[in-house]
Amino acid sequence: MTDAIDAQVAASLFKAYDVRGLAPGELSPELAYRIGRAIVAEFGVDAVAVGRDMRTTGQLLSGSLIDGIRDQGADVTDLGLVSTDALYFAVGKYGFPAGVMITASHNPPEYNGFKLCREQARAVSFEEGIKQIRDRAVANDLPAMPEKRGDRFDKDVIEAYAEHVLGLIDISAIMPLKIAIDAGNGMAGKTVPVVFEKLPVEVVPLYFELDGTFPNHLANPLEPENVRDLQQAVIDTGADFGLAFDGDADRVFLIDEKGQAIGGDMVTAMVAIALLSQHPYSTICYNLICSRSVPEAIVKHGGQPVRTPVGHSLIKKIMRDEDAIFGGEHSGHFYFRDNWYADSGLIAALTVLQLVSEQGKPVSEVLAPLDTRFRSGELNYRVSDAKQVMAEIQARFVAKGGAVDHLDGITVQFPEWWFSLRASNTEPLLRLNVEADNEELLAAKTAEVRAMIPVAS
Repeated sequence: MTDAIDAQVAASLFKAYDVRGLAPGELSPELAYRIGRAIVAEFGVDAVAVGRDMRTTGQLLSGSLIDGIRDQGADVTDLGLVSTDALYFAVGKYGFPAGVMITASHNPPEYNGFKLCREQARAVSFEEGIKQIRDRAVANDLPAMPEKRGDRFDKDVIEAYAEHVLGLIDISAIMPLKIAIDAGNGMAGKTVPVVFEKLPVEVVPLYFELDGTFPNHLANPLEPENVRDLQQAVIDTGADFGLAFDGDADRVFLIDEKGQAIGGDMVTAMVAIALLSQHPYSTICYNLICSRSVPEAIVKHGGQPVRTPVGHSLIKKIMRDEDAIFGGEHSGHFYFRDNWYADSGLIAALTVLQLVSEQGKPVSEVLAPLDTRFRSGELNYRVSDAKQVMAEIQARFVAKGGAVDHLDGITVQFPEWWFSLRASNTEPLLRLNVEADNEELLAAKTAEVRAMIPVAS
């Protein structure tokens, strides 16, 4: 392929954790081809596993990426339509030295992208892989193609993946519950049926048809409007709880039996409790946006909590360093040591299913002793100088007696409340999270911090 690309636009698609942009305009087949060659050249690998989600440009980009990988001399195993967590599973289980998932996760249908991993499903960060691949691909600075082109193989891993995730729970403990599941026309529509048909549960399916145009709602359960159908279905059908997956199905979100959305930090606490009952005294990671209730629950159930920055490549490294059995984020990402430290919304969902079954209580009652504080959710503000704003706000709250740390941006702690303020990796935004012991204090302190942020026009 020899089509020209806009170097400035192309370079902007390489983010902190992945490659993502409008497709096939910004993320063109030519750029995909170059990325394929650059992966082989930069990682020095002889084989790559490739999967894709149901987006309309997935097959086009997959073909070009695979051509690039093969032209640079590496073999490709094409997994076809899979969830991102199934791609990670395949890389870890079958010993591939690298993997690429073609997806834009929860983004609108006009986007697509690439998530990269190394051997054992190790995350690829911007500084340790994505930047170097960007530089090679954008400049077309690639080594000569070898005489022998790589081979291409097809492999279906869905049944093996289902067996793997089911092996991480006690199926005999599962009660005959009713669960409403919203696949959002994403890849959960393919993986969930294969797994749940082996469980004694009744599934109420919503939008299981694979459709990259997302005709019902965007596959982004973080936005309240995208879980309303699921909330209604839980109430209308009398389901015990609901599960919502994002587009590539590596994240999961929980709805309780009353139709209330449950934050990712509370799911982190639930999964931690379930795993600590099986693996006492284990280390569990949680990111700094999570409620104070999360480390409290970990300690109460005999675990060792480790606080981390936000972001999967950082958390996965810390988990490996600490031999942590599990890590969770407020954003619905959940990582498991026994899954090559990789994300899996499905394993998190199954673990919650086992916990609820074993406790024999509605989800709201399981959560009641955990979910005792009040949170703002993530609030985003466009600013002209994020570092300066954070420095000024830090100085003001230190003067008020706040304890500050810089694990990720700034976190300021007081006995009855705290807040986190950190810069976006990809946009001129400040992200604010506030938690307090009561609603009145939350409202007052959120307003106080917000008033100190000079929003750019």
